[in-house]
Amino acid sequence: MELPCVLSRFTRGVVSPQRAVSPQRTVSLRRAVSLLLPALLPASLFGQSLEPGDVSEPLLTRAEATGFRETTRYAGVMAFVRSVAEADPRIQLTTYGYTFEGRPLPLLVVGDVDDPSPEGVRRSGKTRVYVQGGIHAGEIAGKEALLILLRELSRGEHAHWSDSLVLLVAPLFNADGNERVNLRNRRRQHGPVGGMGQRYNALGLDLNRDQMKLDGPESRSLVRLYNQYDPHVSVDLHTTNGTRHGYHLTYAPPLSPNTPRAMDAFLREEWLPAMTRGVKDETGWDFYYYGGTYWRRGSGQEQGWYTFDHRPRFVSNYIGIRNRFGVLGEAYAYATFRDRIDASYWLVVELLEFAHTRASEIRSLTREADARSRSLVGDSLALRAVHERSSEPVTILMGEVEEDRNPFTGEIMLRRTDVQNPVEMYEYGTFQPTEWARVPSAYYVSAELAEVRERLQAHGIRIRELEEARSAEVEVFTVDSVRTAEREYQGRSPQEVWGSWQIREEALEPGTVVVPMDQPLARLAFTLLEPRSDDGFVAWAFLTDVLEAGHTYPVMKASPEAR
Repeated sequence: MELPCVLSRFTRGVVSPQRAVSPQRTVSLRRAVSLLLPALLPASLFGQSLEPGDVSEPLLTRAEATGFRETTRYAGVMAFVRSVAEADPRIQLTTYGYTFEGRPLPLLVVGDVDDPSPEGVRRSGKTRVYVQGGIHAGEIAGKEALLILLRELSRGEHAHWSDSLVLLVAPLFNADGNERVNLRNRRRQHGPVGGMGQRYNALGLDLNRDQMKLDGPESRSLVRLYNQYDPHVSVDLHTTNGTRHGYHLTYAPPLSPNTPRAMDAFLREEWLPAMTRGVKDETGWDFYYYGGTYWRRGSGQEQGWYTFDHRPRFVSNYIGIRNRFGVLGEAYAYATFRDRIDASYWLVVELLEFAHTRASEIRSLTREADARSRSLVGDSLALRAVHERSSEPVTILMGEVEEDRNPFTGEIMLRRTDVQNPVEMYEYGTFQPTEWARVPSAYYVSAELAEVRERLQAHGIRIRELEEARSAEVEVFTVDSVRTAEREYQGRSPQEVWGSWQIREEALEPGTVVVPMDQPLARLAFTLLEPRSDDGFVAWAFLTDVLEAGHTYPVMKASPEAR
């Protein structure tokens, strides 16, 4: 039966690759046809449980097959991606790692490459774009959107992308969390009413806080992918919490102040505005920079539009200090599940359209960022930062919601209305450094810090060992005080250290790990190794046993004269 397949395209506002229908017409068709869809689809797809690995015919996601009441489970994802890979030789299915519970993580390599291995993909010379869904398994619109996009690709749609791009599509990152379906996860989010997975992985870790410490096997798998495939662009798909705004989706570039400036400018001045205009033209929907009206009453903090954290523990921020383009996508939690899928789909499509037309420029900017990172020695980078206020107020579209009830739990879900209230407020969408440090020519890491060495290697940072003892003029950090958080966070007890640097002659023992800073990942190495960094080894309590007032920090820096 071909009708459901055709109708499913209208429900996403997709009419044809040529986009022959006006945006307003497309959206109205999608809404009108959506009312008829359940009646036109085969009755067997509703009110009846399918086996987890079943893929209905014609090829539908679990969301589509259940009228957007349910989300696709891991076995269904695997069956779906096998089907699309079998349908088109340009789509090759591989894996890039494992979850804590041993589930292989699927990766679809899409493009004109004969070999889906990292070496084969890099040999293509094309711009590599990694797109990820489901890092938080209660925020699963991105997973469904990527499956729909893969189906379209398997049918020859968007074929022009392969002229300049190779896509690396990982529809389900937190696969263990995806299987922990509960009807009360994400309670006020508008569906899916049949439940969704949980935020955390099977270890209880938030994988979008794990990118620096790499405690989860999923995070290590992802960094391994970055090191091997080296995508020029990474897109991470989420769903928002909290603020009742008027956008279908919000987004963010990397927020670390140590992100290469040229890449940040390209995203903010060209790529993200072009994507936003493209989505508006196609759907009539408004997208904007991620934020929320979060502030603490009585704190003196001004009400405004605040983005999230700048620290690279977040995947999209981490990408920036690796000299690569990162985009965070956040579908609006109170839009319907169907509309969240649609919004995530259009974000990816418009980002890829731009990437296709500007592919060589994207590659050039990443090469320039790598070259700049090799010559940072003597410059200063940020250790800590705070939100920076826009020079003038901006217009933010605030929204309204209505209450629905989940028919299976009776609990309230919030559903966005089409009301948009323009409100003038200051925007806090960037960060101002409050503390800096000079980039040395090298760091010297004590041979006893085996866990630190292992993490440096896992990140792909270039290191070497001293084979013989030698003396050198170095900078040594003497600890004045250490503060340890009272509460555990993400399986660790965060720390902050204070002290001062002095230059002196030191004996460097055999086995000392040398981290040269004339390398592409210098920004990442700096952030991990500086004692005052707000997202490094000290902050994540890797050095608890050796940090003590009056003692020296077991990572030294080459003196300013040692170039």
